[in-house]
Amino acid sequence: YLMQPLSRINLQAYQVLPLKRSTLVNYLLLKPLLNPANYLTLCFVIPFAISGIFPEYGVAGAFRFIFSLLPLIAFNTLMTSLMKRQFSNLLIGMLLLLIVAAVPALLEYFGILSLFDLSRQLFGLMTNTPLLWIAAWLLPLGAFALNRLYFARNYYPETFEKKKTWRQNDTKRFSFMERFGKIGELISLEIKLVMRHKRTKSTLYTALLFLLYGLLFYPNPMYNENPGWLLFVAIFVTGTGMLMFGQWIINWDGSHFDFLMTRNIETSSYIRANYFLLLALCILSFIATTPYFLFGTHLIPYHVTALLYNAGVNIHVYLFGATFNTKRLELEKGSSMNMQGVSYKNFIVMIPLLLVPILLVKIFALFSADRIALIILSLLGLSGILFRESLIRMTERQFLRRKYALCSGFRKKE
Repeated sequence: YLMQPLSRINLQAYQVLPLKRSTLVNYLLLKPLLNPANYLTLCFVIPFAISGIFPEYGVAGAFRFIFSLLPLIAFNTLMTSLMKRQFSNLLIGMLLLLIVAAVPALLEYFGILSLFDLSRQLFGLMTNTPLLWIAAWLLPLGAFALNRLYFARNYYPETFEKKKTWRQNDTKRFSFMERFGKIGELISLEIKLVMRHKRTKSTLYTALLFLLYGLLFYPNPMYNENPGWLLFVAIFVTGTGMLMFGQWIINWDGSHFDFLMTRNIETSSYIRANYFLLLALCILSFIATTPYFLFGTHLIPYHVTALLYNAGVNIHVYLFGATFNTKRLELEKGSSMNMQGVSYKNFIVMIPLLLVPILLVKIFALFSADRIALIILSLLGLSGILFRESLIRMTERQFLRRKYALCSGFRKKE
């Protein structure tokens, strides 16, 4: 969903040419099926077919197993295109993906329905029954029909102009933040920046997806009994928004940084606005991950400790470290797997954010005192929250020392 680009053409330019509407629509729909990236799944399937299917079902069975995935890949590609066109500017699209991923995982964990057993039986039938493989092509044909229906309703530019106007009005919903003074106004501008640019929106959707990261670890007894892993996952999921956007704080304003520096904006207000934005992301992530407590109440201390540590330590580390990142971030460039504006400094700052607390817990866990480590980390986080004004002033002084270096760096385009 995040990596697949949408096929686009200027419909207005082609509408005056003697081309059928169906030809243009079919081109848009079928072009993604020729993208080699959509078939990377076969890199994992083919070795499995050779080692697992071939000894049991022979060459014909192995080929049928590989070919049985082709209609599923086509279905996935077409449905992804439909969802990206339908929900590209709405969080509901990403939420639907989260639900689709979370529901089967929960059904599997609680033993209500095993999708592994179901898929094993289904692929076994498709491998042994060629007619069922042919019937599977009804799935991509249905997805193709849904895409055609979407274009039948949204073919003319006027329809997209209405959506564009709605999106412009939607960003005004954050204007209520302006009642909180200059800091609220700056936070409102930062939220609009996130919602208006491809790269930041893609990061927002990725952060929502990473909220499910705990499903890879919490149901597994091997990780569930390891305090270091539990804290790592807790810090990651309760701070996923802060961790992903924090690395871009300040330098995501690079394209208009000179303009900001000429405005009547106090440095303290600018730093505080970024602090409260990251703090809000931490709190929202913590609330969104409370369903993980269904896996056991032993996770509560880890999540609470992670929240306090993220809010009291990691945010300040990010803000202070952001003053050293002078690489301008181009928000309008590609949104998927884009490393522009990222330097080694983005990775160095991750050391105190993740490794230090994990090592501390692991050391104390050797003496069966991991709870003492959680208390120490919680106290560090509380201290950072209580003395946030002093820490913000320290970051403010560092920002003033680095201001002209930041301006100079942000003027350079890669």
